[in-house]
Amino acid sequence: MMLLPFQSILHFDSLNPSRSDPVPEFPYSFRRRRTRSPALTKAAFKRNVDYKNDKEKKPNICTADELHYVHVDKSEWKVALWRYLPSPQAPTRNHPLMLLSGVGTNAIAYDLSPESSFARFMCGQGYDTWILELRGAGLSTQGMDFGQYKDPLDSISQRKDFYETEKRYAFSSQITDLVEKLVNIIEEAERSSPVRSFDMQNSISTALKDMQKQLDLISKYDWDFDNYLEEDVPAALYAMLSRCGKDSRLAAVTTLASSLDYMSSRSSLKLLLPLADPAQVLNVPVIPIGTLLAAAHPFAANPPYLLSWLSPQISAPDMLQPKLFEKLVTENFETVPAKLLLQLATAFEEGGLRDRSGTFFYKNHLSKSNVPVLAIAGDQDLICPPDAVYETVKLIREPLVTYKVFGEPGGPHFAHYDIVVAQRAVDLVYPCIIEFLNHHDAA
Repeated sequence: MMLLPFQSILHFDSLNPSRSDPVPEFPYSFRRRRTRSPALTKAAFKRNVDYKNDKEKKPNICTADELHYVHVDKSEWKVALWRYLPSPQAPTRNHPLMLLSGVGTNAIAYDLSPESSFARFMCGQGYDTWILELRGAGLSTQGMDFGQYKDPLDSISQRKDFYETEKRYAFSSQITDLVEKLVNIIEEAERSSPVRSFDMQNSISTALKDMQKQLDLISKYDWDFDNYLEEDVPAALYAMLSRCGKDSRLAAVTTLASSLDYMSSRSSLKLLLPLADPAQVLNVPVIPIGTLLAAAHPFAANPPYLLSWLSPQISAPDMLQPKLFEKLVTENFETVPAKLLLQLATAFEEGGLRDRSGTFFYKNHLSKSNVPVLAIAGDQDLICPPDAVYETVKLIREPLVTYKVFGEPGGPHFAHYDIVVAQRAVDLVYPCIIEFLNHHDAA
Protein backbone atom coordinates (compact mmCIF):
# COMPACT_ATOMS: atom_id res chain seq x y z
CA MET A 1 0.00 0.00 0.00
CA MET A 2 1.29 3.41 -0.90
CA LEU A 3 1.19 6.43 1.27
CA LEU A 4 0.32 8.41 -1.83
CA PRO A 5 0.26 6.73 -5.24
CA PHE A 6 2.37 8.86 -7.55
CA GLN A 7 3.17 6.11 -10.01
CA SER A 8 4.00 7.45 -13.42
CA ILE A 9 5.61 6.72 -16.74
CA LEU A 10 7.71 9.47 -18.24
CA HIS A 11 8.35 9.68 -21.97
CA PHE A 12 11.16 12.07 -22.83
CA ASP A 13 11.82 14.59 -25.53
CA SER A 14 14.02 17.67 -24.96
CA LEU A 15 13.96 19.81 -21.81
CA ASN A 16 16.51 22.59 -21.32
CA PRO A 17 17.99 21.66 -17.89
CA SER A 18 18.95 25.24 -17.10
CA ARG A 19 15.45 26.59 -17.52
CA SER A 20 13.65 27.86 -14.41
CA ASP A 21 9.97 28.38 -15.09
CA PRO A 22 7.85 30.48 -12.73
CA VAL A 23 5.32 27.65 -12.45
CA PRO A 24 5.41 23.94 -13.30
CA GLU A 25 3.85 22.79 -16.53
CA PHE A 26 3.10 19.45 -14.87
CA PRO A 27 4.19 17.96 -11.54
CA TYR A 28 6.38 15.40 -13.30
CA SER A 29 8.16 17.99 -15.43
CA PHE A 30 9.97 19.08 -12.28
CA ARG A 31 9.63 22.78 -12.99
CA ARG A 32 9.00 24.92 -9.95
CA ARG A 33 8.48 28.59 -9.32
CA ARG A 34 11.49 28.76 -7.01
CA THR A 35 15.00 29.60 -8.14
CA ARG A 36 16.97 26.55 -9.14
CA SER A 37 20.53 25.76 -8.28
CA PRO A 38 22.87 25.76 -11.29
CA ALA A 39 22.08 22.79 -13.50
CA LEU A 40 24.64 20.07 -13.90
CA THR A 41 25.75 19.32 -17.43
CA LYS A 42 25.42 15.91 -19.02
CA ALA A 43 29.19 15.59 -18.95
CA ALA A 44 29.16 16.16 -15.21
CA PHE A 45 26.54 13.46 -14.74
CA LYS A 46 28.55 11.04 -16.84
CA ARG A 47 31.38 11.46 -14.35
CA ASN A 48 29.01 10.78 -11.44
CA VAL A 49 27.21 7.73 -12.78
CA ASP A 50 28.31 4.17 -12.32
CA TYR A 51 26.60 1.10 -13.69
CA LYS A 52 26.73 -2.62 -13.17
CA ASN A 53 25.89 -4.97 -16.02
CA ASP A 54 27.97 -7.82 -14.66
CA LYS A 55 25.58 -10.36 -13.17
CA GLU A 56 28.19 -11.33 -10.59
CA LYS A 57 28.30 -7.77 -9.25
CA LYS A 58 24.61 -6.94 -9.35
CA PRO A 59 22.55 -7.96 -6.32
CA ASN A 60 20.24 -10.86 -7.08
CA ILE A 61 17.14 -8.79 -6.42
CA CYS A 62 17.95 -6.58 -9.42
CA THR A 63 16.43 -8.30 -12.44
CA ALA A 64 17.25 -5.49 -14.89
CA ASP A 65 19.89 -5.72 -17.61
CA GLU A 66 21.95 -2.99 -15.94
CA LEU A 67 22.05 -1.31 -12.55
CA HIS A 68 23.11 2.33 -12.45
CA TYR A 69 23.75 4.72 -9.58
CA VAL A 70 23.70 8.48 -9.69
CA HIS A 71 24.69 10.92 -6.99
CA VAL A 72 21.99 13.34 -5.79
CA ASP A 73 23.46 16.81 -5.54
CA LYS A 74 23.73 18.34 -2.04
CA SER A 75 23.11 14.99 -0.33
CA GLU A 76 24.86 11.72 0.53
CA TRP A 77 22.31 9.72 -1.44
CA LYS A 78 22.91 7.80 -4.63
CA VAL A 79 19.68 6.72 -6.26
CA ALA A 80 19.42 3.47 -8.19
CA LEU A 81 18.34 3.18 -11.82
CA TRP A 82 17.32 -0.22 -13.18
CA ARG A 83 17.82 -0.31 -16.95
CA TYR A 84 16.08 -2.64 -19.41
CA LEU A 85 17.67 -2.52 -22.84
CA PRO A 86 15.37 -2.32 -25.86
CA SER A 87 14.86 -5.50 -27.80
CA PRO A 88 16.84 -5.53 -31.06
CA GLN A 89 13.84 -7.19 -32.73
CA ALA A 90 11.51 -4.31 -31.80
CA PRO A 91 11.01 -1.06 -33.73
CA THR A 92 13.54 1.68 -32.97
CA ARG A 93 12.04 4.30 -30.66
CA ASN A 94 12.87 7.99 -30.53
CA HIS A 95 12.58 8.45 -26.76
CA PRO A 96 13.63 6.60 -23.61
CA LEU A 97 11.14 5.74 -20.88
CA MET A 98 11.37 6.27 -17.12
CA LEU A 99 9.13 4.46 -14.63
CA LEU A 100 8.50 6.08 -11.24
CA SER A 101 7.07 3.99 -8.43
CA GLY A 102 4.71 5.30 -5.80
CA VAL A 103 5.98 6.90 -2.64
CA GLY A 104 7.24 4.29 -0.19
CA THR A 105 7.83 1.60 -2.82
CA ASN A 106 10.69 0.25 -4.93
CA ALA A 107 11.17 -1.21 -8.41
CA ILE A 108 9.72 -4.66 -7.68
CA ALA A 109 6.16 -3.98 -8.88
CA TYR A 110 7.34 -3.02 -12.36
CA ASP A 111 9.17 -6.36 -12.72
CA LEU A 112 7.30 -8.70 -10.38
CA SER A 113 7.76 -11.83 -12.49
CA PRO A 114 8.54 -12.78 -16.10
CA GLU A 115 4.81 -13.09 -16.73
CA SER A 116 3.94 -9.80 -14.99
CA SER A 117 6.70 -7.39 -15.90
CA PHE A 118 5.72 -3.99 -17.22
CA ALA A 119 9.40 -3.07 -17.59
CA ARG A 120 10.15 -6.14 -19.73
CA PHE A 121 7.03 -5.52 -21.79
CA MET A 122 8.11 -1.97 -22.56
CA CYS A 123 11.69 -2.83 -23.51
CA GLY A 124 10.21 -5.61 -25.65
CA GLN A 125 8.34 -2.86 -27.49
CA GLY A 126 11.64 -1.14 -28.25
CA TYR A 127 11.82 1.40 -25.42
CA ASP A 128 15.02 2.00 -23.47
CA THR A 129 13.29 1.54 -20.11
CA TRP A 130 14.52 2.75 -16.73
CA ILE A 131 13.07 2.39 -13.23
CA LEU A 132 14.07 5.00 -10.65
CA GLU A 133 14.33 4.01 -6.99
CA LEU A 134 14.12 7.19 -4.92
CA ARG A 135 16.28 7.79 -1.86
CA GLY A 136 15.61 5.24 0.86
CA ALA A 137 13.96 2.80 -1.56
CA GLY A 138 15.27 -0.48 -2.90
CA LEU A 139 18.92 -0.35 -3.92
CA SER A 140 19.38 3.39 -3.50
CA THR A 141 22.03 3.98 -0.90
CA GLN A 142 24.19 6.39 1.05
CA GLY A 143 27.97 6.65 1.20
CA MET A 144 28.70 4.11 -1.53
CA ASP A 145 31.84 4.41 -3.64
CA PHE A 146 31.10 4.00 -7.32
CA GLY A 147 32.41 0.73 -8.64
CA GLN A 148 31.61 -1.16 -5.44
CA TYR A 149 28.17 -2.51 -4.62
CA LYS A 150 27.11 -2.52 -1.01
CA ASP A 151 23.80 -3.42 0.51
CA PRO A 152 21.99 -0.14 1.30
CA LEU A 153 21.57 -1.16 4.94
CA ASP A 154 25.08 -2.51 5.39
CA SER A 155 26.71 0.54 3.84
CA ILE A 156 25.22 2.64 6.62
CA SER A 157 25.07 0.22 9.53
CA GLN A 158 28.82 -0.39 9.27
CA ARG A 159 29.44 3.20 10.24
CA LYS A 160 30.27 4.07 13.85
CA ASP A 161 27.85 6.98 14.28
CA PHE A 162 25.23 4.87 16.06
CA TYR A 163 22.53 6.31 18.26
CA GLU A 164 23.38 6.69 21.93
CA THR A 165 21.87 4.11 24.27
CA GLU A 166 19.30 6.51 25.68
CA LYS A 167 18.04 7.27 22.16
CA ARG A 168 17.57 3.55 21.57
CA TYR A 169 15.41 3.35 24.68
CA ALA A 170 13.48 6.42 23.55
CA PHE A 171 12.85 4.90 20.13
CA SER A 172 11.74 1.63 21.76
CA SER A 173 9.18 3.57 23.78
CA GLN A 174 8.01 5.40 20.67
CA ILE A 175 7.60 2.07 18.88
CA THR A 176 5.43 0.75 21.72
CA ASP A 177 3.18 3.80 21.59
CA LEU A 178 2.98 3.71 17.79
CA VAL A 179 2.07 0.01 17.77
CA GLU A 180 -0.74 0.62 20.24
CA LYS A 181 -2.14 3.38 18.06
CA LEU A 182 -1.83 1.23 14.93
CA VAL A 183 -3.70 -1.65 16.53
CA ASN A 184 -6.40 0.71 17.77
CA ILE A 185 -6.88 1.98 14.23
CA ILE A 186 -7.04 -1.57 12.87
CA GLU A 187 -9.45 -2.68 15.59
CA GLU A 188 -11.85 0.13 14.72
CA ALA A 189 -11.82 -0.96 11.08
CA GLU A 190 -12.02 -4.69 11.76
CA ARG A 191 -13.67 -4.99 15.21
CA SER A 192 -11.46 -7.98 15.83
CA SER A 193 -11.35 -10.35 18.74
CA PRO A 194 -9.09 -9.38 21.68
CA VAL A 195 -7.01 -12.55 21.41
CA ARG A 196 -6.20 -12.18 17.73
CA SER A 197 -5.60 -8.48 18.25
CA PHE A 198 -3.00 -9.31 20.90
CA ASP A 199 -1.26 -11.72 18.51
CA MET A 200 -1.21 -9.09 15.81
CA GLN A 201 0.16 -6.47 18.18
CA ASN A 202 2.98 -8.81 19.21
CA SER A 203 3.78 -9.60 15.57
CA ILE A 204 3.94 -5.95 14.55
CA SER A 205 5.82 -4.96 17.69
CA THR A 206 8.45 -7.66 17.17
CA ALA A 207 8.97 -6.64 13.55
CA LEU A 208 9.31 -2.99 14.47
CA LYS A 209 11.74 -3.64 17.29
CA ASP A 210 13.98 -5.41 14.78
CA MET A 211 14.34 -2.02 13.17
CA GLN A 212 16.38 -0.86 16.14
CA LYS A 213 19.29 -2.72 14.57
CA GLN A 214 19.21 -0.05 11.87
CA LEU A 215 18.82 3.05 14.03
CA ASP A 216 21.81 4.67 12.35
CA LEU A 217 19.95 4.26 9.05
CA ILE A 218 16.77 5.72 10.53
CA SER A 219 18.64 8.83 11.61
CA LYS A 220 19.31 9.54 7.92
CA TYR A 221 15.63 9.40 6.96
CA ASP A 222 15.03 13.12 6.81
CA TRP A 223 13.33 14.18 3.60
CA ASP A 224 9.94 15.03 2.15
CA PHE A 225 8.12 14.96 -1.19
CA ASP A 226 9.81 18.16 -2.35
CA ASN A 227 13.22 16.45 -2.04
CA TYR A 228 12.01 13.75 -4.41
CA LEU A 229 10.64 16.29 -6.87
CA GLU A 230 13.48 18.80 -6.85
CA GLU A 231 16.54 16.60 -6.30
CA ASP A 232 16.17 12.84 -6.84
CA VAL A 233 14.17 12.78 -10.06
CA PRO A 234 16.07 15.54 -11.92
CA ALA A 235 19.38 13.90 -10.99
CA ALA A 236 18.19 10.58 -12.36
CA LEU A 237 16.79 12.18 -15.50
CA TYR A 238 19.98 13.80 -16.65
CA ALA A 239 22.13 10.85 -15.66
CA MET A 240 19.86 8.47 -17.55
CA LEU A 241 19.75 10.70 -20.59
CA SER A 242 23.52 11.08 -20.61
CA ARG A 243 23.61 7.34 -21.22
CA CYS A 244 20.93 7.51 -23.89
CA GLY A 245 22.33 10.52 -25.72
CA LYS A 246 18.91 12.19 -25.67
CA ASP A 247 17.65 15.53 -24.43
CA SER A 248 15.13 15.45 -21.65
CA ARG A 249 11.89 17.35 -22.25
CA LEU A 250 8.86 15.24 -21.38
CA ALA A 251 7.16 14.06 -24.53
CA ALA A 252 4.31 12.37 -22.65
CA VAL A 253 3.27 11.19 -19.19
CA THR A 254 1.16 8.24 -18.09
CA THR A 255 -0.09 8.25 -14.50
CA LEU A 256 -1.19 5.01 -12.87
CA ALA A 257 -3.79 5.46 -10.12
CA SER A 258 -2.46 8.89 -9.14
CA SER A 259 -3.99 12.03 -7.71
CA LEU A 260 -3.00 15.32 -6.12
CA ASP A 261 -6.30 15.75 -4.25
CA TYR A 262 -8.04 13.05 -2.20
CA MET A 263 -10.25 15.29 -0.11
CA SER A 264 -13.56 14.52 -1.81
CA SER A 265 -12.83 10.84 -2.50
CA ARG A 266 -13.46 7.80 -0.31
CA SER A 267 -9.84 6.72 -0.46
CA SER A 268 -8.86 4.12 2.10
CA LEU A 269 -5.65 6.08 2.62
CA LYS A 270 -7.71 8.13 5.03
CA LEU A 271 -7.17 5.26 7.46
CA LEU A 272 -3.54 6.40 7.64
CA LEU A 273 -4.39 9.95 8.59
CA PRO A 274 -4.45 9.13 12.33
CA LEU A 275 -0.80 8.13 11.95
CA ALA A 276 0.25 11.62 10.96
CA ASP A 277 -0.61 13.23 14.27
CA PRO A 278 0.90 10.46 16.47
CA ALA A 279 4.03 10.54 14.33
CA GLN A 280 4.32 14.25 14.97
CA VAL A 281 3.45 14.12 18.68
CA LEU A 282 5.62 11.11 19.48
CA ASN A 283 8.47 12.36 17.31
CA VAL A 284 8.68 8.99 15.54
CA PRO A 285 11.27 9.56 12.80
CA VAL A 286 9.99 6.98 10.32
CA ILE A 287 6.90 5.05 9.29
CA PRO A 288 8.02 1.49 8.38
CA ILE A 289 5.40 0.66 5.75
CA GLY A 290 7.23 -2.41 4.47
CA THR A 291 7.79 -3.83 7.95
CA LEU A 292 4.17 -3.27 8.92
CA LEU A 293 2.78 -4.88 5.77
CA ALA A 294 5.09 -7.88 6.00
CA ALA A 295 4.05 -8.40 9.62
CA ALA A 296 0.36 -7.96 8.78
CA HIS A 297 0.33 -10.20 5.69
CA PRO A 298 -0.20 -13.51 7.55
CA PHE A 299 -3.27 -12.03 9.26
CA ALA A 300 -4.72 -11.11 5.86
CA ALA A 301 -3.85 -14.32 4.01
CA ASN A 302 -4.65 -16.97 6.65
CA PRO A 303 -7.75 -17.88 8.73
CA PRO A 304 -9.48 -16.26 10.53
CA TYR A 305 -8.45 -13.46 8.17
CA LEU A 306 -8.20 -10.78 10.82
CA LEU A 307 -7.00 -8.27 8.23
CA SER A 308 -9.19 -9.48 5.39
CA TRP A 309 -9.67 -5.89 4.24
CA LEU A 310 -5.95 -5.54 3.45
CA SER A 311 -5.82 -7.76 0.35
CA PRO A 312 -8.38 -5.88 -1.78
CA GLN A 313 -6.47 -2.67 -1.07
CA ILE A 314 -3.71 -4.10 -3.25
CA SER A 315 -5.37 -6.53 -5.68
CA ALA A 316 -8.92 -7.50 -6.60
CA PRO A 317 -9.99 -11.14 -6.04
CA ASP A 318 -8.47 -13.66 -8.47
CA MET A 319 -6.34 -11.05 -10.24
CA LEU A 320 -2.98 -12.06 -8.79
CA GLN A 321 -1.53 -15.44 -7.93
CA PRO A 322 -0.99 -15.93 -4.16
CA LYS A 323 2.79 -16.25 -4.50
CA LEU A 324 3.04 -13.07 -6.53
CA PHE A 325 0.74 -11.28 -4.11
CA GLU A 326 2.96 -12.33 -1.20
CA LYS A 327 6.08 -11.17 -3.06
CA LEU A 328 4.48 -7.82 -3.79
CA VAL A 329 3.42 -7.27 -0.18
CA THR A 330 6.64 -8.42 1.43
CA GLU A 331 9.23 -6.98 -0.99
CA ASN A 332 7.78 -3.89 -2.68
CA PHE A 333 7.29 -1.50 0.23
CA GLU A 334 9.76 0.65 2.14
CA THR A 335 10.27 2.76 5.24
CA VAL A 336 9.58 6.47 4.81
CA PRO A 337 10.25 9.51 6.99
CA ALA A 338 7.38 10.74 9.13
CA LYS A 339 7.87 14.23 7.69
CA LEU A 340 7.12 12.82 4.21
CA LEU A 341 3.86 11.36 5.50
CA LEU A 342 2.96 14.67 7.10
CA GLN A 343 3.43 16.51 3.80
CA LEU A 344 1.49 13.93 1.82
CA ALA A 345 -1.39 14.25 4.30
CA THR A 346 -2.08 17.67 2.76
CA ALA A 347 -3.53 15.82 -0.24
CA PHE A 348 -6.56 15.16 2.01
CA GLU A 349 -7.01 18.83 2.82
CA GLU A 350 -8.65 21.69 0.95
CA GLY A 351 -6.62 22.50 -2.15
CA GLY A 352 -4.79 19.18 -2.31
CA LEU A 353 -1.08 18.41 -2.06
CA ARG A 354 1.15 21.33 -1.08
CA ASP A 355 4.88 21.90 -0.99
CA ARG A 356 6.75 21.96 2.30
CA SER A 357 6.11 25.69 2.76
CA GLY A 358 2.36 25.08 2.57
CA THR A 359 1.90 27.88 0.07
CA PHE A 360 2.30 26.12 -3.30
CA PHE A 361 -0.70 24.00 -4.31
CA TYR A 362 0.42 21.65 -7.05
CA LYS A 363 -2.93 21.07 -8.71
CA ASN A 364 -3.56 24.80 -9.18
CA HIS A 365 -0.94 24.89 -11.93
CA LEU A 366 -1.94 21.84 -13.96
CA SER A 367 -3.94 23.95 -16.39
CA LYS A 368 -0.66 25.49 -17.58
CA SER A 369 0.70 22.10 -18.64
CA ASN A 370 1.56 21.45 -22.28
CA VAL A 371 2.50 17.80 -21.71
CA PRO A 372 0.14 15.06 -23.02
CA VAL A 373 -1.15 12.91 -20.18
CA LEU A 374 -2.76 9.48 -20.08
CA ALA A 375 -4.39 9.03 -16.66
CA ILE A 376 -5.33 5.45 -15.75
CA ALA A 377 -7.56 4.31 -12.89
CA GLY A 378 -8.89 0.95 -11.67
CA ASP A 379 -12.61 0.45 -11.10
CA GLN A 380 -12.06 -1.23 -7.70
CA ASP A 381 -9.09 0.83 -6.56
CA LEU A 382 -9.75 1.59 -2.90
CA ILE A 383 -6.52 3.54 -2.42
CA CYS A 384 -6.86 5.93 -5.34
CA PRO A 385 -10.45 5.56 -6.56
CA PRO A 386 -11.43 6.79 -10.02
CA ASP A 387 -13.07 9.90 -8.53
CA ALA A 388 -9.75 10.86 -6.91
CA VAL A 389 -7.95 10.41 -10.23
CA TYR A 390 -10.57 12.50 -11.99
CA GLU A 391 -10.25 15.27 -9.39
CA THR A 392 -6.76 15.89 -10.76
CA VAL A 393 -7.39 14.99 -14.41
CA LYS A 394 -10.20 17.51 -14.82
CA LEU A 395 -7.75 20.37 -14.24
CA ILE A 396 -5.58 19.49 -17.25
CA ARG A 397 -6.58 21.02 -20.55
CA GLU A 398 -8.89 18.61 -22.37
CA PRO A 399 -6.94 18.31 -25.63
CA LEU A 400 -3.91 17.11 -23.68
CA VAL A 401 -5.45 14.56 -21.32
CA THR A 402 -6.88 11.09 -21.84
CA TYR A 403 -8.68 9.48 -18.88
CA LYS A 404 -9.29 5.74 -18.79
CA VAL A 405 -10.89 3.57 -16.09
CA PHE A 406 -10.21 -0.16 -16.41
CA GLY A 407 -12.71 -2.74 -15.18
CA GLU A 408 -16.14 -3.98 -16.26
CA PRO A 409 -19.36 -4.63 -14.30
CA GLY A 410 -19.04 -8.36 -14.93
CA GLY A 411 -15.26 -8.38 -14.48
CA PRO A 412 -12.38 -8.29 -14.60
CA HIS A 413 -11.96 -5.70 -11.86
CA PHE A 414 -8.80 -3.73 -11.19
CA ALA A 415 -7.60 -2.73 -7.73
CA HIS A 416 -4.65 -0.45 -7.05
CA TYR A 417 -1.77 -2.68 -8.20
CA ASP A 418 -3.71 -4.72 -10.74
CA ILE A 419 -3.23 -2.09 -13.44
CA VAL A 420 0.50 -2.83 -13.28
CA VAL A 421 1.07 -6.39 -12.07
CA ALA A 422 -2.03 -8.45 -12.93
CA GLN A 423 -1.92 -10.80 -15.89
CA ARG A 424 -5.09 -9.22 -17.26
CA ALA A 425 -3.25 -5.88 -17.31
CA VAL A 426 -0.87 -7.33 -19.89
CA ASP A 427 -3.84 -7.93 -22.19
CA LEU A 428 -5.94 -4.85 -21.41
CA VAL A 429 -3.90 -2.04 -19.83
CA TYR A 430 -0.48 -2.39 -21.44
CA PRO A 431 -1.78 -2.07 -25.03
CA CYS A 432 -3.56 1.17 -24.10
CA ILE A 433 -0.32 2.62 -22.73
CA ILE A 434 1.69 1.44 -25.73
CA GLU A 435 -0.75 3.06 -28.15
CA PHE A 436 -0.50 6.37 -26.27
CA LEU A 437 3.30 6.33 -26.00
CA ASN A 438 3.84 5.21 -29.58
CA HIS A 439 1.70 8.06 -30.82
CA HIS A 440 3.79 10.64 -28.98
CA ASP A 441 7.04 8.85 -29.73
CA ALA A 442 6.38 9.34 -33.42
CA ALA A 443 5.15 12.92 -33.07
